[in-house]
Amino acid sequence: MKKFLFAIVCAAAVIVPGCGYRIGYMGHPQISTVAVAPVANDTLSYNASAILRQKLTEACTVAGTMKLTSLSTADCIVYAKITNVSYSESSGHIADDDDFLPVEWKVTVTVEFSVVIPGRGKPLIGPAAVTGSAEFITDADLENARTNGLRQALFAAARTVVSNVTEAW
Repeated sequence: MKKFLFAIVCAAAVIVPGCGYRIGYMGHPQISTVAVAPVANDTLSYNASAILRQKLTEACTVAGTMKLTSLSTADCIVYAKITNVSYSESSGHIADDDDFLPVEWKVTVTVEFSVVIPGRGKPLIGPAAVTGSAEFITDADLENARTNGLRQALFAAARTVVSNVTEAW
């Protein structure tokens, strides 16, 4: 019985690699480090550019495909600009006499990005636009809830940007 199981494992080890599946690093072979430039913000959302830059670095670290480094030593640099932030009522409301208060909100952000190799004039990727969205519930402090929702939406957009950078080849 042990010989039979060993034979099946060996056969699978021989057959599976020939199926075209690829495990591991999927990035560009010449790019191993990335940096995130300061983010521009064309909206009125307070501190959104700092939040997006932090979320882009976090998404790069979590992805693990490329090493995060400084602007001066990176193989490529991600430039990003927040072009739109919009809030809308998602669902439900509290109607109390003359008051109307939405309970759940949705925030949607649009981010334009490009990837540039230092020393080249033409971007490697982009400019391209991605969106991220998140739903959040209002509480006693609406501004705090909006900021947390914005963080979630920017992280969703940052994951998409990093996915485009690491797997766009």
